[in-house]
Amino acid sequence: MAATARNTTQANAPLVDDVEGMSYLSSLPRRVVTIYLPLAVFVFVLLFPFYWMGITAVKPNEQLTDYDQYSPFWVVSPTLDHIKYLLFETSYPGWLWNTVLVAFGSTILSLAAAVFAAYAIERLRFTGSRPVGLLIFLAYLVPPSILFIPLAVIVFNFGIYDSKLALIFTYPTFLIPFCTWLLMSYFRSIPYELEESALVDGASRWQILSKVILPLAVPGLISAGIFAFTLSWNEFIYALTFIQSSENKTVPVGVLTELVRGDVFEWGSLMAGALFGSLPVVILYSFFVDYYVSSMTGAVKE
Repeated sequence: MAATARNTTQANAPLVDDVEGMSYLSSLPRRVVTIYLPLAVFVFVLLFPFYWMGITAVKPNEQLTDYDQYSPFWVVSPTLDHIKYLLFETSYPGWLWNTVLVAFGSTILSLAAAVFAAYAIERLRFTGSRPVGLLIFLAYLVPPSILFIPLAVIVFNFGIYDSKLALIFTYPTFLIPFCTWLLMSYFRSIPYELEESALVDGASRWQILSKVILPLAVPGLISAGIFAFTLSWNEFIYALTFIQSSENKTVPVGVLTELVRGDVFEWGSLMAGALFGSLPVVILYSFFVDYYVSSMTGAVKE
């Protein structure tokens, strides 16, 4: 009877939710410490380099070094002389166009090769596919400073030294392993039942890849393309080694080699070139951020 009465009392007792959940953020001080303050620090660290490049690009020369009379954190009487010098008295527009061509060309080649490699490794299930995938990823870890020596011999033998083709054909040596490894993980998350159903219906491997796998893997393709484009855009060692003439240089090499003459640094033009050179990548990320996040958080669910 006592046990029955105790059970009845427990059954009639009001339900109490002991789970704290996100209720600890109900007070303003806790929100400031746990959300607003870390977010403010993150935004400051992320945007301060762009702010510094922006104010340096429009500072007169006397304000760049005279910190006794001028603050380094803002500008008085801004000028466009550095930007005019960069755009009209140097080959910067040509460097920017060369960088765009090289980045797009090497990205397209790398994605095309990576799609076939990742599909073969993850979906064909041949013997030794896992070790092959691991070896491809390990190839990405080889430093470019080691690879550019044998690649220089190949570039000279093919007669493409000091041309944009030298960069378009050498950049995939480090882009393909990375894109393949990224697409392997994305293809792995696509259900095998979709491919098996297509095989039962009589579809070929090419039809499965082009009409089933690739449409589902668009977020992964965009994510791999963004990474490949960014790596190509910012690459320095190969561009410095394989390009000699000023008109064929890319932005990272051209800004450093043409705007630094001995111990004379054109700081205003350097910062303007770095700022303009970073904007295309920022714009690219902003347009495809949804696909990028989708590829990072998961692919097709059953």
